[in-house]
Amino acid sequence: MIRDRESKFTAPFDEVFRAEGIRVVRTTAQAPRMNAIMERWVGSVRREILDRMLIVNTAHLRKVLTE
Repeated sequence: MIRDRESKFTAPFDEVFRAEGIRVVRTTAQAPRMNAIMERWVGSVRREILDRMLIVNTAHLRKVLTE
């Protein structure tokens, strides 16, 4: 999981993800535009795909994103 260095994300927050085997990566300090490209991509996916169809499972989502 990639997250910024917002103070609301505390060590216990990260530990929840680590307990599930998810690696937590923090963005570089004072780089507010670091996630801009991915945020734009996620927004496009939401508007163009997820707002128009019902995704039933992970395999279905992967197939839709591949197309």
